[in-house]
Amino acid sequence: MEFTQLSLYDQAILLLAAIVLFTSFIMLAQPRIVPLIHAFAWQGVWLAVTTALVAYVTDHPHLYISAGMTLALKALLIPWMLHRLAVRLNIHRDIEAVRYPSMTLLAGASLVVFSYYVAIPIVQLSELVTRNAIAISIAVILLGMLLMITRKKAISQVIGFMSIENGLFFSAMVSTFGMPMVVELGVAFDVLVAAVLFGVFFFQMRESIDSLDVDRLNRLREVDE
Repeated sequence: MEFTQLSLYDQAILLLAAIVLFTSFIMLAQPRIVPLIHAFAWQGVWLAVTTALVAYVTDHPHLYISAGMTLALKALLIPWMLHRLAVRLNIHRDIEAVRYPSMTLLAGASLVVFSYYVAIPIVQLSELVTRNAIAISIAVILLGMLLMITRKKAISQVIGFMSIENGLFFSAMVSTFGMPMVVELGVAFDVLVAAVLFGVFFFQMRESIDSLDVDRLNRLREVDE
């Protein structure tokens, strides 16, 4: 079905989903730590807006709570914690060397095409108003994985991990209109605890090897062997 044949709400949901996907590409291309954290925060904002719109269109009030938690946790609290960590670790002005940035973006575009191919049977069988966003949610997960693979800084990999969680939440929201509230609260609490633990890990890593480059950990392991 062509974009213009969709209802206005379907078009709005698809447009917001595309913006969420666009923030994944911004994170993939961003070598600076602080703008990378800001891109992650904006992904949380647009994810919350999309969730609120889906809640309005589909009349699922519990999604308003999910949207509120997403905005508070993924758009405000966790980015603020990561920004504060970056300042305290004095890496907020660092520029991370990204190997083969053009190839990385091409790989990201290929993952988006692959996601649409994988989601074709689901979209054809589904009658949900959010069915056209399922492929985008899969792409957000895969792009988060690609971000983790292509970066060496621990804080960038943590943002990739959090982006994967954004994609999983997005996928659950557009395919089943969210998980049970108890599960969503549990996942939100786990993500918050993980963010705190990652902060402790950053300080321990910086104190031990004076760097947040995970490649140095591999070299230490090779020496011990």
